[in-house]
Amino acid sequence: MSSELRLKKLRGSGGYVMATVSDEQQMKGNLGGPDLFLAPIGRLEAERITKHFCNTCEKEFEGSPKIEFENPNEEVAENLILYEKGQYICNSCNASIAEYREFRKQDEAGDVGVAKPLEPSVENTPQQVVEPTVQTPQETVTQPGPTTSVSSIEGRGVYDENANKIGTAKQVGIDSTQSMVLVITKNDGSEGSIPWSNIKKVGEVILLGNPEEISQPGKCSNCGFGNKEGSKFCEECGTKI
Repeated sequence: MSSELRLKKLRGSGGYVMATVSDEQQMKGNLGGPDLFLAPIGRLEAERITKHFCNTCEKEFEGSPKIEFENPNEEVAENLILYEKGQYICNSCNASIAEYREFRKQDEAGDVGVAKPLEPSVENTPQQVVEPTVQTPQETVTQPGPTTSVSSIEGRGVYDENANKIGTAKQVGIDSTQSMVLVITKNDGSEGSIPWSNIKKVGEVILLGNPEEISQPGKCSNCGFGNKEGSKFCEECGTKI
């Protein structure tokens, strides 16, 4: 694999940056579409960022945005800790351009166990849900990508609030914003994801809550992706919200 650095546009929920990245970082930032995303890549050196664009300012600026981070070392699953979390912040208005989280295994040779709920963000606090206890075979996790498994619940039927089956559970994962989601195989064979906060109960089947009871102010009208409240552009497809 080439170690050459290339200048790329890396998108976040609140804007984008232009930065030089390696082939490995490009692979991390590729979520399956034509665009590259900043959140899966994590923290870049400021000197590798040449420009940044803020959706709030609707303006491009020279150089790197502010990069703030902390190391909570918080256990989010058995043998999986949240090692670092941070964000890229506009130098002009202090709006968040992108957020990221880095996870590490405490025992690299061991498996990851049952997932614990991640701490919700202040601007998008989920509805209170009944946290399920999952007792199934576990999968090994390396550095999380857009949908990294932390606990397999493969094969359970997923039903909406009207008791209609919408698909089959594939795995618990982490999306591009590092929030927990349920990855499912839909009835038509395609793959989709459901925010963990939308899950009402997990038993022999997985029951979803009533969408009308769950506030999604940042939901994209084009692809249905749940962006953070206040986002002006969809992080998944780029449509203006």
